[in-house]
Amino acid sequence: MHSVKHSPSTSISCTQSMPHVERVSLLTSCDSEHGYSESGGSRTLHDVHISAKLMEDFLELARDNTNKDLETCGVLGAYHRKGTFYVTTLIIPKQESTSSSCQAVNEEEIFAIQNEHSLFPVGWIHTHPSQSCFMSSIDLHTQYSYQVMVPEAFAIVMAPTDTTRSYGVFRLSDPTGMITLRECQETGFHPHKEPSNGSPIYESCGNVYINPNLRFEIFDLR
Repeated sequence: MHSVKHSPSTSISCTQSMPHVERVSLLTSCDSEHGYSESGGSRTLHDVHISAKLMEDFLELARDNTNKDLETCGVLGAYHRKGTFYVTTLIIPKQESTSSSCQAVNEEEIFAIQNEHSLFPVGWIHTHPSQSCFMSSIDLHTQYSYQVMVPEAFAIVMAPTDTTRSYGVFRLSDPTGMITLRECQETGFHPHKEPSNGSPIYESCGNVYINPNLRFEIFDLR
């Protein structure tokens, strides 16, 4: 069961039921163009469960922006139990968007919900309304800010116009990607130097699973 809460708070709820849990891990040939690789030598991480319906609902709530070629972003909150993170909350903050970037504003509203519900900031989700499914340089810096706090943190890219890959679940490689982003002082869109050890800067997540029975809430603060 999940609900959508707006400001002022209203709620819509429904129940989903699917029979199995499957890994979120898709790799297509286009990924190599962006310094991307399938998950490889990174440290062992706790599993993360998320509902596919949450991603679908986010894309629907982003539709107006997508039709205007504007990005939309949201923050994923989870609780931790017996070695597994369960994503139970999607927060869509007030935000400023362009066709290739999205910046949350009034972030204290996000922190208030996280604190009230004792949630871990395990990642974020955003759209590429007219681009392919990859992590831009700005996305990588945003991901670093999450992953430095919670090693399991991940980024979901929803790319509805990409005919080869409509979504991806990514993280910075560790240590290579984390070191690269920690040492980078540039802002805006910019290239990152290829790591000398040949490792990718980011990779797909091998520890994130679709859990069709997971309940969640959506807080739309816009």
